[in-house]
Amino acid sequence: MVCKVGKDFFGDNYIQNFKDNAVHIDFVRQTSDAATGAASIIVNSAGENAIVIVAGANMLLGSAELERAHPAISHAKVLVCQLEISPQTSLQALRMAQENKVKTIFNPAPAIPDLDTGFYRASDVFCCNETEAELLTGSSVANVEEAHRAGQELLKRGCGSVIITLGPLGCVVLEAPESISKHVPAPAVTAVDTTGAGDSFIGALAFYMAHYPTMPLEEMARRANQVAGVSVQADGTQTSYPFRKQLPAELF
Repeated sequence: MVCKVGKDFFGDNYIQNFKDNAVHIDFVRQTSDAATGAASIIVNSAGENAIVIVAGANMLLGSAELERAHPAISHAKVLVCQLEISPQTSLQALRMAQENKVKTIFNPAPAIPDLDTGFYRASDVFCCNETEAELLTGSSVANVEEAHRAGQELLKRGCGSVIITLGPLGCVVLEAPESISKHVPAPAVTAVDTTGAGDSFIGALAFYMAHYPTMPLEEMARRANQVAGVSVQADGTQTSYPFRKQLPAELF
């Protein structure tokens, strides 16, 4: 983990949570210049969520911290980046990874309409949800067919591959150079809380890319759908994520 948190109660808790879950914290820094980033989450009776993010210390993560983490990044199997830190810091990290032949996953969340075009070329897998895809392409993404078209547009911008997640509809997967769009359905479940489902999907995807690098991306997405489907059946974000022992053996 490469991140920055505040010197406060939440920052201390984050670091302890990393330790409890065996997450490497050598590149986790605390600062007195900002509070730990936080999110206010509202969930309705259907399990759908609305989130307000206050980035705080996240935005103070910069080039100096990346340089310190360079040895770890350059020897990683997969790097995951998003936009809850400075976009330029994320882009720098992705380029650093690609220069060292490390696979990259970029999740443009929270989405910004004027995304630097370098992000597309720096993404081996560009993974976004339907709302993010709409903002980035300017086109409606309300069903699988529209997701196919949005995926084609994103792929043209230079991504190695594109995955657009569609909640209960699963996801669509496109890979260069074929650019054939494939729909990967999700298992039918009763959602209790969808908060963090996209992160669950991306975490699972990163796991499969790291541990099963020859597995077809479509199959990785199918398995990631299943992991995300488990997470939405429980309350909370990280607390809803299953451990390996709680998942079917066939996923491994």
